[in-house]
Amino acid sequence: MGMMLAKSHLSLMLLFGLALTSCQTDDKPPQPRFVSDTSGTPVKANAANQYFIEFRSRYALTYGHTYAVFGRLDNGGGMINPEVAGLAPASPDAAPYVMGHFIPVPASTGATDGDLEEQYRSASWRVLLTEAEYNKVVPHIRALQAKSKFWEASVYNCNAFVGDIAQSMGYKTPSIWLRPQQFITKLREMNTG
Repeated sequence: MGMMLAKSHLSLMLLFGLALTSCQTDDKPPQPRFVSDTSGTPVKANAANQYFIEFRSRYALTYGHTYAVFGRLDNGGGMINPEVAGLAPASPDAAPYVMGHFIPVPASTGATDGDLEEQYRSASWRVLLTEAEYNKVVPHIRALQAKSKFWEASVYNCNAFVGDIAQSMGYKTPSIWLRPQQFITKLREMNTG
């Protein structure tokens, strides 16, 4: 009896997840890059040793991935030794990813395959920071990485992780149940006017 109940509960959750996913739209082609200061005012990234954080999404075999890239920029706006912070299942195997749609699975909080490859970027919002602003947000990112031990698609996913970083900077955040490209686009739109 208990096994039958567990199977019916799992089937119901699977159907709910499929219904939720089917309500979402497909990703669009890569969205234009957007660069602003912390107030959301568009700017050009061309100052040497300028600090930044970039909220990004990338395409993946499933619905994509949301993460943050941070560090310094060179004179041309290129990243110098960027760091990546995101939340994803700790294993590259598909099984934990699938299970993570129903139960929490162990998570990693650093770079994943494709994060810094331009051809996979689907949306991005780069925020230029002063040294003081950078020195305030990076410890928050490190603390978040240290405490984020689990990933669960419907409770605490990559959008929620990046949303926590954005909220620590005073930004409004959209629903964590959007596709990553939609999440990053909405995050930018909500905070840049």
